[in-house]
Amino acid sequence: MHKTLISLALAGATAAPLLAQAQTQSLTLDVTLKEYRGKGAYLAIYLTDADGQYQKTLWVAGKKAKYYRHLRDWTRGGGAQSAEYDGLTGASVGSGDNLTVEVELEQALLDAGYEIRVDSAVEDKRDNRAEVRLPLTREPGEASGSGYIDRLSYRF
Repeated sequence: MHKTLISLALAGATAAPLLAQAQTQSLTLDVTLKEYRGKGAYLAIYLTDADGQYQKTLWVAGKKAKYYRHLRDWTRGGGAQSAEYDGLTGASVGSGDNLTVEVELEQALLDAGYEIRVDSAVEDKRDNRAEVRLPLTREPGEASGSGYIDRLSYRF
């Protein structure tokens, strides 16, 4: 009985730090597109580390994988592998439309140098690599895009 209690106490002591590290934060991302002429935009919303290296796909707008090659930084980082975006896709986003998605992120990523980035592309128009770069902090954030995206913001 005494050994069982000690084993349970040790198991709890070693599991507690793992649970603390695994705590997640619900994050709502809002993307507003500018008015433009043309078809719906394909967007890859992804996370990079402090060195700018791809870490994780948060959402992909546009379901035809043959167009993902136009989302170049995301593709180059490895995001275009189906295992990276499986279950994280929706329809493309039209001119002037809004996209809102909710994602779960580990709290340890907040204020740790990570960035939310968005690549965008529209058929027969130019592609925008890392069009928006927004630091991931504990405070809500907002940034303007340089191509099809008017604004990217997030809140908790």
